[in-house]
Amino acid sequence: MPIDPSQLPEMSPDMAAEQLATRMGLELVTLELDRVVGQMPVAGNRQPYGLLHGGASAVLAETLGSVLAALNALPERFPVGLELACTHHRSATEGRVIGTARPLHVGRSTSTSEIVIVDEQDRRICTAKLTCLHRDTRPQI
Repeated sequence: MPIDPSQLPEMSPDMAAEQLATRMGLELVTLELDRVVGQMPVAGNRQPYGLLHGGASAVLAETLGSVLAALNALPERFPVGLELACTHHRSATEGRVIGTARPLHVGRSTSTSEIVIVDEQDRRICTAKLTCLHRDTRPQI
């Protein structure tokens, strides 16, 4: 049985500052069982030529897809990323990018989501697909 978004486990405060998504300015906007939306600034996440770094798009995609998997798997199962594929369609040079993750498959042992990232003009920047493995136990730190 999926959990209510308000029931997502809190991260320990001493680890929050270490999180890559936090350092990149990623914000979660919508948390629903069939849709997770987040956004991230281009500034601070560029490659040397001034474009949004493809790895930054990958971080946004994996974060949104992982949260979507967690909403659908917790508390019985704990999702971890298994495979991420990203296709970069165009560059972003300013403003924010917005990602939307939607489930393609939600099963007991795996889930797969599609993540579409657009710029502020709603132009597609990246399409990603994330598959998560649903483990019986939480990984130890």
